[in-house]
Amino acid sequence: MNRLARAALLLTGLSLPLLPLAAQHAHHHQAADPIAAAIAAPSRTPANVARDAYRHPAETLAFFGVQPNQTVVEYAPSGGWYTEILAPLLHEKGTFYALQPTGRSLDGYKAFLAAKPDVYGKVKVVPFPDQTGLIPAGSVDTLLTFRNVHNMVMGGTEAATFKAFYDLLKPGGTLGIVDHRLPEGRDTAREKTSGYLKVSTVRRLAEAAGFEYAGSSEINANPKDSADWEKGVWTLPPTLRHGEVDKAKYLAIGESDRMTLRFRKPAK
Repeated sequence: MNRLARAALLLTGLSLPLLPLAAQHAHHHQAADPIAAAIAAPSRTPANVARDAYRHPAETLAFFGVQPNQTVVEYAPSGGWYTEILAPLLHEKGTFYALQPTGRSLDGYKAFLAAKPDVYGKVKVVPFPDQTGLIPAGSVDTLLTFRNVHNMVMGGTEAATFKAFYDLLKPGGTLGIVDHRLPEGRDTAREKTSGYLKVSTVRRLAEAAGFEYAGSSEINANPKDSADWEKGVWTLPPTLRHGEVDKAKYLAIGESDRMTLRFRKPAK
């Protein structure tokens, strides 16, 4: 056998063990990053995956400190966008409660879960506020709500809802909030009609309920959003309230500018 042939054989032999090592590294990386694995779950709806660019779920959940062995509550999951990620993330080691306000959205959410029982069979649906007691007080590690505080403010239920959040969380537990951001200099009356809220308003509500402010992130910021639309935040995608009128303009702006705030229930 000539030297060239011997070299080729040697290289081939050396390369064989590299493949399982690479596979082991990929498996270790996936195991070390359970949020990324949940985001990559094949059960997610393609249309929802397309919105990751605006909602940054990996960075957002990491900022809130969500772990796969936690007890997590999502308030008002509605269409299930974050449920598609949280359910796989918490399926094996954690507990996931969906605290859904009663009404039409509750029935729709239950139907969404029932369509994929292998993925969502462990999600515990709790109607709010009438069955909130099904979640033991002081048992929750992390409570999340995405783009829902403005609905509380518009409906006048914010004080009672934040109190419920506080009661459910463990001492030291985290409240994570994402919502549409109204610039601080704007008329506060816009909070009742536009779907946008000031950061100062959300902080006031949380702190009045007993929470400590624990930081913010610009993960979900969008400087293209002027937050002054005639038809409120629903002018922008995904709602696109103007229909085909100026649709390309609103799609180019993208989804709303959003605050991402973390609060903490004080440790005893």
